[in-house]
Amino acid sequence: MKFVVETDVGLKRTVNEDRVDVFVRDDHRLLAVVADGMGGHNAGDVASELAISEFKKYFTTYNPAVIKAKDWLTYTFQSINQSIARHSSINAGCEGMGTTLIAGLFDKHKGIIAHVGDSRVYHITKEKVVQITRDHSYVNVLIDSGEISEEQAKTHPKKNVLMKAIGTEQTIQPDFYDVEFIPNSYFLFCTDGLSNKLSETFIQSLLYSDKTLEEKAKNLVEEAIQSGGEDNISLVLLSNNEEEV
Repeated sequence: MKFVVETDVGLKRTVNEDRVDVFVRDDHRLLAVVADGMGGHNAGDVASELAISEFKKYFTTYNPAVIKAKDWLTYTFQSINQSIARHSSINAGCEGMGTTLIAGLFDKHKGIIAHVGDSRVYHITKEKVVQITRDHSYVNVLIDSGEISEEQAKTHPKKNVLMKAIGTEQTIQPDFYDVEFIPNSYFLFCTDGLSNKLSETFIQSLLYSDKTLEEKAKNLVEEAIQSGGEDNISLVLLSNNEEEV
């Protein structure tokens, strides 16, 4: 498995509130983490940084012989939620801060993804693009109730309103998805600064172009910037193509 991490502040923000990273242990377990901080002047970058650094700390002590992956992810999400809420309550200027959070834990070709917020994970093959996660957004509530269509949601004035985020609630329960990393496929973890700007068809065509993995990741960010780049843009791109360099 190969991976590349990219992040960019975009064209209109002065602070990058996104944090993304990949951690690999000696036992070859891999953890990809994406956090998109929220709060603007209320330290969204502090929230996302706390989420990533805490996940790294917990990952170093994770013992799969003692605790199941889903239980460990649940515990870690809840602990990070409490840490961010506590930091927000005792530090002036951090009131109300929070972050989206996605963690993908892989052991060889099997993986489990935990998710809160509207950052996304896609599984991409030559045949199709599958959005693994479902946004915890206000417009998805409207879609589920039949009030608007998925097409209308794309331009809804409240499309960026979250119903669930890390650090803004007393308790948190992530959504979970079991995944399999089949040969010659990709997992794309990204913040909405990317997913709001690029179509699934474009992403798929770029990933199966004749470029290196690093070039593909950089091109995704560049294309999002050229499409407006109003938000921070971040991604983790995982590849299971053994020929790719």
